[in-house]
Amino acid sequence: MLNDVYNKRIIELAGNIPRLGRLPQPDASATAHSKLCGSTVKVDLKMDGPVVTDFAHDVKACALGQASSSIMAANVVGSTASELRELREVVRKMLKENGKPPEGKWAEIAVLEPVRDYKARHASTMLTFDAVVDAIGQIEAKAPDKANGAAAQPASA
Repeated sequence: MLNDVYNKRIIELAGNIPRLGRLPQPDASATAHSKLCGSTVKVDLKMDGPVVTDFAHDVKACALGQASSSIMAANVVGSTASELRELREVVRKMLKENGKPPEGKWAEIAVLEPVRDYKARHASTMLTFDAVVDAIGQIEAKAPDKANGAAAQPASA
């Protein structure tokens, strides 16, 4: 039932989104948009190596996109690139493959489990995860010491 999706906690999260706005000099910015509902999430990210050091976002989304963005903003600083990539996959599986919700500091994402029964709502729920992973990829692509760039350099004898 749709009332399970738009429960009290979802509404609370959607109404109290931390870190709204934009960063003045992000290392990367990314936008994710749902064509189905028109929701858009823009994220700004700063990283030190693989660790997120600052985050801001502009959220123009439905309550589900707002709630997932709220959970992201509350937990993203201090997270690593690999943790955030894994998180996106866990949330995707939770929605599309009946997977378990994440644990630990991301456990609150379980509040979004009822969304799995409403495929039309999956895209808006995933926006923040997709945008963050996109921004991480941009930062890694610019990094002078990225693994594939270092491997391409000749070894000194």
